[in-house]
Formats: sequence, structure tokens, C-alpha cells
Amino acid sequence: MENYETFDDYLDAQSQQHQKIIREIRELVSETSPNLEESVKWGNACWVNGKLPVMFVHCKEDYVQFGFYGGAMLDDPKKLLRGKGDFVRHIPIETVDDINMDMFELLIKQASTLDYKS
Repeated sequence: MENYETFDDYLDAQSQQHQKIIREIRELVSETSPNLEESVKWGNACWVNGKLPVMFVHCKEDYVQFGFYGGAMLDDPKKLLRGKGDFVRHIPIETVDDINMDMFELLIKQASTLDYKS
């Protein structure tokens, strides 16, 4: 696992195609939930609320995973979220055109207010 110091370090290490996707997600998260802070956890770029991880991006060879800690608890009317675990869910994104702004915004808002530690 790579060790990145900052979100920007993680971003810079990715392919140009992945960088475009991450930048688009980054802007959407910043506009939708400005209270979240950027961080790096477990080798991935993340958004956190205090010390609580909320969302992440993880780059695979052919796509970017936009993931949600506590994603199994989110209302996902368009069934975008993937994963079978009890907790984390992600959306695979191959191009910027795969980003459904309205649905991503809905999921980001839910995730940023989720209190899964109580």
C-alpha cells in the first residue's frame, strides 16, 4: 500500500483519466459538504468528519471507486452503490460522464450526516 501524505499527493499519483474523475468528485464533495476535511487513510484519499471517515476514492486499473463508509445505511433509490459487506459501499466510475450529479449529491449529503458510531 502506498503511503501518501496528502489528498493532493494521492491525486497526483493517479492516471490522467482517474485525476479528472477525482477532481470532479472533489469539487462536488466540497460544494455539497464543505464541513468535511480531506485526508488520506489506508492508502486512499478520503473525506472525514473529525476523525470519522465518511467517503473515499480508490483507484482500480480501469475505474475509480467512490466509496462511502456506512454506505450500507444510505438510501440509494437509483441503486448506484455496489458491495456486499455489512458497512462500506462504493460506486464504480469509469469516466466523468458516469457521475450522476443529483444522485451523488444526495448520497454525499446523507453520508456527511450519518452517525454510524453511536
